[in-house]
Amino acid sequence: MKPALQLTLAATAVALALGAGYWAGSRNAGDAHPAAPATTPAASQAAGSSSASSAPASTAGARKILFYRNPMGLPDTSPVPKKDSMGMDYIPVYADDKPDDAGVVVVSPARVQTLGVKTALAAEGVVDAAVRAVGRVEIDERAVVQVAPRFEGWIERLHVNAVGDPVRRGQPLFTVYSPELQSAGEELRIAERLQRDAAASDPAAAESARRLAEATRARLRNMEVAGQAGQRQTFASPANGVVLEKNAVQGARFMPGEAIYRIADLSTVWVIADIFEQDLARVRVGQTATVTIPAFPGQTFAAKVGYLYPTLDTATRSTRVRLELANRDGQLRPGMFAQVELAAGNSVPRVTVPASAVIDDGVRQVVLLALDEGRFKPQPVKLGARGRDLVEVREGLRAGDRVVVSANFLIDSESQLKAALSNLTDADPQPSGPAATGAQTHRADGTVDAIDAAANSVTITHGEVASLNWPAMTMDFTLADPGLLKGIVPGLPVRFDFAERAPGEYVIVRLERSSAAQAPAAGAHQGH
Repeated sequence: MKPALQLTLAATAVALALGAGYWAGSRNAGDAHPAAPATTPAASQAAGSSSASSAPASTAGARKILFYRNPMGLPDTSPVPKKDSMGMDYIPVYADDKPDDAGVVVVSPARVQTLGVKTALAAEGVVDAAVRAVGRVEIDERAVVQVAPRFEGWIERLHVNAVGDPVRRGQPLFTVYSPELQSAGEELRIAERLQRDAAASDPAAAESARRLAEATRARLRNMEVAGQAGQRQTFASPANGVVLEKNAVQGARFMPGEAIYRIADLSTVWVIADIFEQDLARVRVGQTATVTIPAFPGQTFAAKVGYLYPTLDTATRSTRVRLELANRDGQLRPGMFAQVELAAGNSVPRVTVPASAVIDDGVRQVVLLALDEGRFKPQPVKLGARGRDLVEVREGLRAGDRVVVSANFLIDSESQLKAALSNLTDADPQPSGPAATGAQTHRADGTVDAIDAAANSVTITHGEVASLNWPAMTMDFTLADPGLLKGIVPGLPVRFDFAERAPGEYVIVRLERSSAAQAPAAGAHQGH
């Protein structure tokens, strides 16, 4: 090779080596600059925490981010942005959003499908607010008669001798023998004969005989045997109806005023129903009603309120109401059970929800609002008229709000609604480990930011919790006992112990003031 060519190749090689060395040195210097302070894992963790704490506040005027929550609703939070196992970004939770989410329960879509949660929209509609009551068929008391002779005698023959036999007005019931009637009959015949014989010869005697005959006829009319003069008389039915009672047998003796028959006209019957005290204002005389009898399924009877009794039964807090209805074919029998429905609806549309949407524990009424992203919030409401399928909502809801209508699993303990709702966040209906047993407690120091006595919760800004690998943050805690708040006010430094009652739900079991010497440094206590 020529000397000139060798010199050219050597110069080129030196230039390439110098360029590669400069590039490598520049890269190593850039990499080493940020890594120099992070010489230990603890230092790296501190640097990461410091960066995460300052990140939300780096933008002037930005909303304060408290933490990041799992996008699938799982009980997993992070102080810094991260992704879940599926690559989905965690959702930021802002400080100004927290009050609006008080009591909100997050349920994963898979959990919602498993539980079979169904929702419906609150809408304006007319509530079928009919007054419903139970009652019984009774005899019309104004159509009951008793057959009771007004003289003494003996029953010689019974023409109607069985209870339940139908009778017509004027139909013979029984024939009697009575010495008193025989004497009155003979007295009448003598007076009539004397009046005829003395009419021409002795007008005064004829007048006396006439007055005697008239008095005897009046006595027979009072004994209800007018027109019959003899020792044997026949009694007839005074009304149409059926025999309800028969208190004598053939050949028996009876005394004046003793009831022999009791007859009732059943062409019209009563239904006596019990109306509760709170429904009395919606019942009035003349109001139409529908009566159904269990003995005749699918058949209804039209009725009308005839009378509202003036007294109230203090034991049942109800008042009797009397309805009248026709019974010409005799279907309705006294003593039958009846169900009454009085028309008392309001035609003005109101905000309504299905009756199954209301959870009523006897003290308050609550519906579950279905929010976005699988969130559900208990919403107290004030109810109005109740119908067969719908309930009027006077306060707490607007038309268009979506509510849960089939979530019977929520009514696990209506007296502790929040505890029942917390179970919704659990992906496993039977949790195990510390979350189920509550065996592990954690300790932290912090400052009370807010107290919500109605929700039995407190908002605390606390320091790091090493046992949970938590950084300093602000979060809500549920109180195991409302008495823990005694002497605690917002702004007060506190030391507290808490446990995980359910995934994502932390309950304070001990809360006390923190002395000035107790700084809100990281702390943790491993319980039993």
